Amino acid sequence: MPLSRTNTKQAIGLKPSAWVNYTGREANNLILIKTIMINLPDVETQIYHATDFKSLISTPFHGTINALCWPRELTGDFGEIVNKVALNENIVELDEGGLCALQLSEQGNLARDILLNDLKLLKAHGASPVLNLIRCYERDDAYPFFPTDVYSFHVDRAVVPTDTFLCTYYGEPSEILPNAQAIQKVLVPEIRDGLKKLYGGEPEGFESFLSEYFFDLHYLATPAARPLNLGLGNLWKLAVDHAGSPVPPCVHRAPKEKNGQSRLLLIC
Repeated sequence: MPLSRTNTKQAIGLKPSAWVNYTGREANNLILIKTIMINLPDVETQIYHATDFKSLISTPFHGTINALCWPRELTGDFGEIVNKVALNENIVELDEGGLCALQLSEQGNLARDILLNDLKLLKAHGASPVLNLIRCYERDDAYPFFPTDVYSFHVDRAVVPTDTFLCTYYGEPSEILPNAQAIQKVLVPEIRDGLKKLYGGEPEGFESFLSEYFFDLHYLATPAARPLNLGLGNLWKLAVDHAGSPVPPCVHRAPKEKNGQSRLLLIC
């Protein structure tokens, strides 16, 4: 799993495709997932559209491609699951046992089957997916001029080759930023000067300081940048910063939640 995770409301155009993918069976119910095509004119060179889960996991990142998307139109009532779970903390992890214990309607059952199937597919792939119900993430107020929380555009880093998978089922979706529209924050002169004052050590240790505290993972959007809303139900695979990666890591962030609306997010 990556070591670190860290607004435009531009909508994405959705066009139903001519086929439906049958992805598996859970609780004796056939799970129907419609693959859809997404119109991504501004980031076409960065995103590859997978037609199913096998294509998503087997297609390597290459060239300028550092984000793979399996676009899906999911059935079921994910909001019912969100409303059934007691959210006593800002983030609650939902495990399979807890999901299965929920008393749900027919539409709620359809949503649960999809969640269980997605967890099953990713675990079979060797990933460690986590399903979170999120009121909000913790804000980083230690360095007001340079927050390093997940609301900041950032990349993930790992010590071994891996990928980031994520899917928003309910609530505000995550966003990615085309690399050509992103500037590493530690390269901005004013920010770099502030970090040097914060560091206060010998010059030769400055770059290590930036890496140790994850400052080098964060980015600013250029003035004309157009972040991409990742949509609901779409399963994404994002490139991570690790030794030997053939592509730059994918820049992304968590959205600001709407008041009173939680998010249901799968991530690993």
